[in-house]
Amino acid sequence: MKLLEQLVLTPGVPGREHRVRKLIQSQIKGLFDEVRTDALGSLICVRNARPKTKSGSKKKPLRIMLAAHMDQIGFMVRHIDDKGFLRVNAVGGFDTRNLFARLVSVCPDVNDPKKDLPGVMNPGGKPVHIASAEDRKKVPEVEDLTIDLGLPVAHVKKKVKLGDMVVLRAPFEKIGNTVVSQCMDNRIACWVVIEAIKKLAKSKHNCEVHCVFTVQEEVGLRGAGTAAYGIRPDIGIAIDTTLCCDTPGIPSELRVTEQGKGAALTIMDGASIADLELLETFESVAKKTKTPHQRSILPRGGTDAGAVQRAAAGTKAFTLSCPTRYIHTVTEMVHLADLNACRDLLADYLAQA
Repeated sequence: MKLLEQLVLTPGVPGREHRVRKLIQSQIKGLFDEVRTDALGSLICVRNARPKTKSGSKKKPLRIMLAAHMDQIGFMVRHIDDKGFLRVNAVGGFDTRNLFARLVSVCPDVNDPKKDLPGVMNPGGKPVHIASAEDRKKVPEVEDLTIDLGLPVAHVKKKVKLGDMVVLRAPFEKIGNTVVSQCMDNRIACWVVIEAIKKLAKSKHNCEVHCVFTVQEEVGLRGAGTAAYGIRPDIGIAIDTTLCCDTPGIPSELRVTEQGKGAALTIMDGASIADLELLETFESVAKKTKTPHQRSILPRGGTDAGAVQRAAAGTKAFTLSCPTRYIHTVTEMVHLADLNACRDLLADYLAQA
């Protein structure tokens, strides 16, 4: 789990994925035949086919694009007031009920963690001791939040500038049969892709694999679309997290997935409908290898599959999802059995493609 811990604790909001990209590059040496970064910042890693049998056929190998977004929801500094408090703009979708009294990191340099500044995020206004009953009912919006760096205003203005990345801070913990941390969405997928390719590399495979660690997914699936337009894959597979609402207070029909029941085969979400043949192929592979799996439908929200599906002349697309409780909080929870099922199923699919 060391790699997953490194991934979730490395800041990278949309447009500021530099550190995550560098970490991934350090972990994939020897796995790919070509590694490059495109104009938007997506990391594109190509593993050529390793045919299982020698053949005189000149048929092109199936070109498969895997899309795992490496950005996380976060903030950018939009204002520094005359007392040194920061105001921020959200980059990605937050439920502000989960943002009170949080530790944060302000990152003035996208490449240098040593320049990061710790801070505290709280809503402006009165504390509970002096707040009115009406004040206590209000749920602040992102624009009401302030960040306190505990520094004089002159120091703040010297160290921080508008546009600097801000991320929530939380540890990586193993709790029961799960792992819990911030931004499992979507560093889980980065881990799944890397580990699946490590498994695939131990054997021959007929397909040509383009692993794309995409940027700016959380603000509109941007990196996946441009990468797919350049790659022109035969098949596009997004790897992502999905809702796991099997928790108290939520009706069973809204749970989307169940924890511990295996990899989620996404039938549709708010951005795409899975290619039926691909969906059934993944299901067939899962049954053959006895890999735990479950079908799911996500009513709202989408994955990189939506952008890949519509790029250029279109691509057959599908999303392989990892059930995740408490998504878009700092306590995102993933069952180890589901995590391993996603890795194994992806590797097994590629091996037979």
